[in-house]
Amino acid sequence: MSTLLKDRYSPAFYEKFSDILATVIPDFDRKKFTDLIFDETWNGKELKDRMKHTSGILHHFMPKDFGLAAFIIESIIEKLKENGISEGGIEFIFFPDYIETFGIEHFESSVKSIEYVTQFISCEFAVRPFIVKYGDQMLNQMIKWSRHESHHVRRLASEGSRPRLPWAMALQTLKKNPDPIITILENLKTDPSEYVRRSVANSLNDIAKDNPHIVISIAKKWHGSGPETNGIVKHGCRTLLKHGNAEILGLYGLSASPSLVVSDFLIKSKTVPIGGELMFSFAIQNTDIQRHSLRLEYTLYFLRQNGIHGKKVFKISERKLEAGASIQIEKKHSFKVITTRRFYHGIQKLSIIVNGQERVIGEFELNSIRL
Repeated sequence: MSTLLKDRYSPAFYEKFSDILATVIPDFDRKKFTDLIFDETWNGKELKDRMKHTSGILHHFMPKDFGLAAFIIESIIEKLKENGISEGGIEFIFFPDYIETFGIEHFESSVKSIEYVTQFISCEFAVRPFIVKYGDQMLNQMIKWSRHESHHVRRLASEGSRPRLPWAMALQTLKKNPDPIITILENLKTDPSEYVRRSVANSLNDIAKDNPHIVISIAKKWHGSGPETNGIVKHGCRTLLKHGNAEILGLYGLSASPSLVVSDFLIKSKTVPIGGELMFSFAIQNTDIQRHSLRLEYTLYFLRQNGIHGKKVFKISERKLEAGASIQIEKKHSFKVITTRRFYHGIQKLSIIVNGQERVIGEFELNSIRL
């Protein structure tokens, strides 16, 4: 059985989906639908292409009036629920795409449809073109959604308005000025759903990349107001923590104290094959007469194709270190080949960070031999 996401769009999936369409769309032609889906270009399509292709083919069988089409989409989802599919998997992402593609000129109908559909399959990507086109009108709607009874709709308010939502178009106006979405985040900072609160934290982290002063101000205001909100602040400030922002570090009692001494730093694998693991270790001692909060991280300076090193910070742990106490840390980092990062052979670097401050750095070689 294939594990590729694109293969969720299988003949069996479309056969079952056709069963649903036949109960909702008058005179639905199953054979024509299947023939149009599995056209001569099908095998070369990846996941997103298959999703958009499905959206486009579905449009052939829907009313041209978007309001009526939106009503039929709701009826299809109701039938899916009757057949035991209470929430859609990734294969149903063509529903939001349909609204985005064919409903963009129909604000009122699309808003109602998005509110309904996102409770079945998230519309976080589909809502973004509406923010771009309708601006404050759409954002005001999302503020209303932040008070909705459904946690799916509340999450849409925060997730869909993230300035830098991964795999989606960036919202340039909100990257420059995120003030319009702060009300949404304020409304959701004590939300009972962790699913929603995590989205709030991710939005804060997005904002911190372009407007750190805004997130620092919010963090100072929210911190200490309760365990759930504290969790949002910590997760929302993760980029600022990795960048060693002194104000955020101070919020958690993490000072760059010279009494936290790093020793015995050792990169055990001086040469690492691509696909292998880098082994390293170090010790840290608290030479002070009082306990210190400790945040340990390491930075990998990856060699890029242009010969310049880019860096990425990885967290090791957070803990309290008693007066006079010391700990030994041993870590490994995998250079397993992944689709999101390409490795280049040559000299790489690794450093140890204590409470946001880089203390020691060493080198190792990544060679082109693959395991």
